[in-house]
Amino acid sequence: MENKQIANFFAEIAELLELQGENPFRIRSYQNAARIFGDMSESVVAMVRSGQDLREIPGIGEGISKKIIEIVETGKLKFLEEQRAKVPAGLPELLRIEGLGPKKVKLFYDRLGIDSLDKLEDAAKAGKLRELEGMGEKSEEKILKGIATLRRGLGRFKLSVGLSYAEALVAYLKKAKGVKRLEPSGSLRRRCETVGDLDILAICANDSPLMDNFTAYDDVEEVIAKGETKSSVRLRCGLHVDVRVLEPGSFGSGLQYFTGSKAHNIALRSRANDRGLKLSEYGVFEIQTDKKVAGKSEEEVYKVLDLPLIPPELREDRGEIEAAEKGELPKLIELSDIHGDLQMHTKESDGKDTIEEMVEAAKNLGYEYIAITEHSKAVRIANGLDEKRLAEHLKRIDKVNAKLSGFRVLKGIEVDILADGSLDLSDDILKECEVVVGSVHSRFNMEEKEMTQRIIRALKNPNVNFLGHPTGRLILEREPYKVDLKEVIKAAIDNNVIVEINAYPDRLDLRDVDARMAKEMGAKLSISTDAHSKLQLDVMKYGVFTARRAWLEAKDVVNTLPLARLLKAIRTGT
Repeated sequence: MENKQIANFFAEIAELLELQGENPFRIRSYQNAARIFGDMSESVVAMVRSGQDLREIPGIGEGISKKIIEIVETGKLKFLEEQRAKVPAGLPELLRIEGLGPKKVKLFYDRLGIDSLDKLEDAAKAGKLRELEGMGEKSEEKILKGIATLRRGLGRFKLSVGLSYAEALVAYLKKAKGVKRLEPSGSLRRRCETVGDLDILAICANDSPLMDNFTAYDDVEEVIAKGETKSSVRLRCGLHVDVRVLEPGSFGSGLQYFTGSKAHNIALRSRANDRGLKLSEYGVFEIQTDKKVAGKSEEEVYKVLDLPLIPPELREDRGEIEAAEKGELPKLIELSDIHGDLQMHTKESDGKDTIEEMVEAAKNLGYEYIAITEHSKAVRIANGLDEKRLAEHLKRIDKVNAKLSGFRVLKGIEVDILADGSLDLSDDILKECEVVVGSVHSRFNMEEKEMTQRIIRALKNPNVNFLGHPTGRLILEREPYKVDLKEVIKAAIDNNVIVEINAYPDRLDLRDVDARMAKEMGAKLSISTDAHSKLQLDVMKYGVFTARRAWLEAKDVVNTLPLARLLKAIRTGT
């Protein structure tokens, strides 16, 4: 069981207690536990099994410690099951609607008996919600929009969630006797921003207990089917997982088949047919003789179709086959190409760690530099900095730099783009920063033309050199705001502003298709984590995944540059 899965127990408890109107301090203790375990790098399971006292972890008391031990030992938590029994089953799902908190959900249930998405949708369409205190016609419209967004994402999981479950399951399955190879495939292997299910392919000995071990996995809620070559389960989180056993001679063709998108695979089958071949998960065969000519490896499959191996992230039928045929596939960016991280937050605003702690973590990742970009004063909930506090903070960064050798902390700020396109800090203080990230954090409901003009005006400020999370979306939670992204990117190019791919797994903003458009337009891009703790610096990989799906090479991303060249690129665009 992964730390994030343990954290989910406590996050759910906090939600259920909120829905019951419980003591806020009690709720906060569970929220804190979820945050602590979600951020921890050391395995909580390993700590329990080694007998380590969990109360040594700051913020964890005896009650939480006992609950963790129960989770690790049984895979369940009696207290959580008791809280679930106290709350109608459909209420927690309503919390996933953007803008709805526990108080509103409880109000809807207490006054209108609303305990499901369907009932909430019906009430909003009938105008019943506006009769409640604090509600109006616009509130109903917003809820209906939120329900539509949520329905589109039902059954989907963020890439980071799918990857964490896949990595834990694969590590467990590899321990089964006779297992020779295990590979996740599907949308997860293509690094799509969301995944609907997991497909894991295996090679194993005939007497391997792989399927027995798989169906007995602690996190399995339901065994849907069990067989010698294919088994299917549903995990407690709702994720559907298939494990398939393939013959060694068909593993490559199977991996190709279950990885490629439907459109990519159709295009490949058509290409095979043009060559007198037929392609399936079992291999590549001559049509006339049914002789098998490839299948052991993916390289072999693509080679027999007169193509080089196409990276999994590109297998979407977006021109990759034509590019491969011409020898024009990009040399995709790698995580190892990244020299530094250009957006993060410390304790000075809403982060968890100090400047020094972020520096140490970044150095351990092999970075040459980072930019500390606290929130500005408009973001009050994030303890944003005004001009005076920012000036003092920049001096602290200078003091940190004075003690460093071979590493640099760039002085930065994430300045808020206000509704009229102005910035919420003065030009005088912004001139003192080396990295100024302009971001929208409010008024997401503006019309497209208005929002576009707002952002473009900010980009024209000579002190702004990065555009942060350009569309404001939260995957499966909040739709992007309406904006003419092409016009915004054009303005970024004209004003020497670097466009960010925000690597935080909830954002991945820009999307892959938009980042590719930005590249083709001639924009310079960065990949930044937006980390709020030292452990979150590791999410850089998700930004790299998006960049690879966008066909980006190292040369397209400014933080693959060494420090001197980065600073020149920020100043001059070259």
